[in-house]
Amino acid sequence: MEKIEVRGLRKIYGGNPERAIALLEKGQSKQQILEETGCTVAIQEASFDVKAGEIFVIMGLSGSGKSTVLRCLNRLIEPSAGSVHVDGVDVTRADRAGLLDVRRRKMAMVFQNFGLLPHRSVIRNVEYGLEMQGLERRESRSKAMQALELVGLKGYEEKLPHELSGGMQQRVGLARAIATDAEILLMDEAFSALDPLIRRQMQDELLELQSRMNKTIVFITHDLDEALKLGGRIVIMKDGRIAQLGTPEEILRSPADDYVRAFVEHVDRTKVLTARAIMRRPESVVHPKDGPALAVKRMRESGTSTLFVTNQARKLVGLVRIEDTLRLMAENKHSLEGALVTDLPTTSPDTPLAKLVAVAATTQIPIAVVAEDQSFLGIVSRATLLASIAGEQP
Repeated sequence: MEKIEVRGLRKIYGGNPERAIALLEKGQSKQQILEETGCTVAIQEASFDVKAGEIFVIMGLSGSGKSTVLRCLNRLIEPSAGSVHVDGVDVTRADRAGLLDVRRRKMAMVFQNFGLLPHRSVIRNVEYGLEMQGLERRESRSKAMQALELVGLKGYEEKLPHELSGGMQQRVGLARAIATDAEILLMDEAFSALDPLIRRQMQDELLELQSRMNKTIVFITHDLDEALKLGGRIVIMKDGRIAQLGTPEEILRSPADDYVRAFVEHVDRTKVLTARAIMRRPESVVHPKDGPALAVKRMRESGTSTLFVTNQARKLVGLVRIEDTLRLMAENKHSLEGALVTDLPTTSPDTPLAKLVAVAATTQIPIAVVAEDQSFLGIVSRATLLASIAGEQP
């Protein structure tokens, strides 16, 4: 379900935006429009949807238009053209009262520079958005306390912002956004002012909070590693246009152009790609009731020396090896029970490749990919794993 729908979004700075838009539609470049009209094109054209409950990351270098897009979502910056719909309501055409209602109740913003009021205590900073909503003091205090506890700042209520570390100040900003019960969080490079260690901790904490809150988050960053870690889907922007939109795996495996390819060139693929991305369905499996003769036949047909065994519900039971099944045939056995290996390497589909390397190094058996209910999804072979780490298509 789409929470935010953006269509044909453009932002032009300068005295003749209509002329600049007309030139954009004729295919003129950003530089050509600047020279001809004096207008700066901040967003050339942007169209995308944000699904309810996802972390949607917009990234790019300085000047790419990413922060401008974010501020157009709640009209802190007025778009020059296009539309933004939130839960079906066109924010770009809302009157002043409607826009204030969206900002106060639908969306909350977390800024790069924390945006705290220095003369207010921590608890009073968190209460600020609730005061704007017109809540009574008792209710706003209760909600603010809950938000502070959620971000791990219980006990710091009466501290002033300057008495806190950078990471703690950013937690206050996050608590202020959470306290309003806004369904959408707009986070503008919220962690970029933090030291690297604190930044990674805040990323982990955001993911943990999201697992409990299930907010819709639009997160702006210029850091690709941060984007890949947080984003369910990522938009990469260049010169005010969307260069690519996709999941982290889609962007790593299939860069849209040389610009995106240069972005992802030095990314540690093993921390982003997962077993799901490289697993393949085995050509054949057998069931416990099948005999060794059938197992040997299927191994010969598929050119493999092992065969996975699943039950009728396709849940993994184990595997059999060619030498063991041949032995059962020589012994005139009609069941696979005497050859079944149940101690075998398994993994979930969301396991990063980095965690599979050590497993693959200790076994010749392909790693079985199983769901939480033990349903057999596929296998990851050592050759496929090494090829994927090297950047080759499996």
